[in-house]
Amino acid sequence: MSTVLLVSLGATPGLRASDEELAASIERAGVSVELAAAAPPRAVRTLALTDLAWALAARRTARDALARSRPDAVIYSTITAALLAPRPGAIRLDALAASNRPGRHGVWQRPRERALLARASLLIPVSAAALAGAPARHAASIVVPIAVERSGPAGERDIAAITYAADARKKGLDRVLAAWALARREGEELLVAGSAPVGHADGVRALGPLPREQYRAFLRRARVYVSAPRREEYGIAQLEALADGAMLVALGGGPSYAALGLARAADPRLVGSDLARQIRTALDDPAPVYAPALEPFSPRSVDRIVAERLLPALLPRA
Repeated sequence: MSTVLLVSLGATPGLRASDEELAASIERAGVSVELAAAAPPRAVRTLALTDLAWALAARRTARDALARSRPDAVIYSTITAALLAPRPGAIRLDALAASNRPGRHGVWQRPRERALLARASLLIPVSAAALAGAPARHAASIVVPIAVERSGPAGERDIAAITYAADARKKGLDRVLAAWALARREGEELLVAGSAPVGHADGVRALGPLPREQYRAFLRRARVYVSAPRREEYGIAQLEALADGAMLVALGGGPSYAALGLARAADPRLVGSDLARQIRTALDDPAPVYAPALEPFSPRSVDRIVAERLLPALLPRA
């Protein structure tokens, strides 16, 4: 049986879950997978140093795994995991350093990334947009979306709105809170999941970091998911909200992410520049239906891509 080593950076719960799902999809296609997750490094002050610490952690993890076995192929999950890789392989990515590490934040990552994109055995972007900003000459690529599906039976929609913010500035938490202060009515509550600090405000409840199952249970009860990021890669949180039946209210004109186009197509009233008005529209006059548009992100759809396109390219002699 062919074997694949999947080196997982796992810097966030979403990344860890998506790597586990990819590994499961590969195994469902009849290929053995070793999922090797990097140990979190200690916190450092800058993005450049943070990426270096994670790249070193991924390198150690890959070297240990390669010493134990001889996989037929290696997939590094995220550009960061591949930056200092001990052996070339395929790279799964949701964004490039060229786009999300401007200026001094990507002073060493961007030139190394350009070399990696050219010499990788295969690029596995999670969306077509993930390769935005890539040099003209890069390895062949196959888009394999991150699979999402409903996490359980729908509950009573007794929560007005929810958002997720591990990084307050990146996720635009200040924008969300400002819009909610204008939009909310008596008795309505916005829940904020994630580690970002949330000050006291009427109608706002901080949930803090949550186990994944508990967070998804809140999504199944929420009517609206509010999204206003300054920077976003794939946007797994927004897709999960749609999969669990929440409506996506989002600022337009900023970063693009997978769920934004789905939200705009389902109800253009909910995507725009007036977040408070859009929240009110979603709560007072709900209309969107997302299920058909989510089919390309379903596990069965992703399984087909993995079995019919990814594995033949990754293991051409399998």
